[in-house]
Amino acid sequence: MLQAEGRVVDLAHDGMEAAYLGAVESYDAIVLDIGLPRRDGLSVLKEWRAQGVATPVLILTARDGWSERVDGLDAGADDYLTKPFHMQELSARIRAMLRRTAGQASPVFEKDGVVFDSRSNRTTVDGLPVDLTAQEAAVLAYLFHHAGRLVSRTELSEHIYPHDSDPDSNTIAVFVTRLRKKLGAGLIETVRGAGYMIGRP
Repeated sequence: MLQAEGRVVDLAHDGMEAAYLGAVESYDAIVLDIGLPRRDGLSVLKEWRAQGVATPVLILTARDGWSERVDGLDAGADDYLTKPFHMQELSARIRAMLRRTAGQASPVFEKDGVVFDSRSNRTTVDGLPVDLTAQEAAVLAYLFHHAGRLVSRTELSEHIYPHDSDPDSNTIAVFVTRLRKKLGAGLIETVRGAGYMIGRP
């Protein structure tokens, strides 16, 4: 479901792999199961926080007891969800974590006549709907979530492709060019040799 929403998802099958990926990859958010094989999620989370990993983390717990949720939050989790859960709620909580990280209260971004709803990737320009591909929406979402800050091509590439892929270095420039054609040339600024940015909405 997260991939269908245009998100890039890396999957760790156990706590050892999770600890490694969370420490070396630059993720926007992490969904961490407490009951992982080989190493439990709480010890992984504590290690990340001790290493200075500030990525927002949502923990999943199979137990409904309040003490495990408290332990998770005290270990550095930003949110929690108890199993079983609805995928729509997980997706909404991830969006909320990303907004908090970006200092954005609303899931809807608006700048220069462009309105982008991060819940559905619905985009309009001066009230008229615009169709974006999943990759275009991912680039736009990342730039809006980091509005006011310069984002390099490498950073964009790392956040819209899985960690084990090797995309062509020009693909980000292609997506930005397409976005400018669809949304107007002035929305995304280029800082030559450094990257892209959208001004504060």
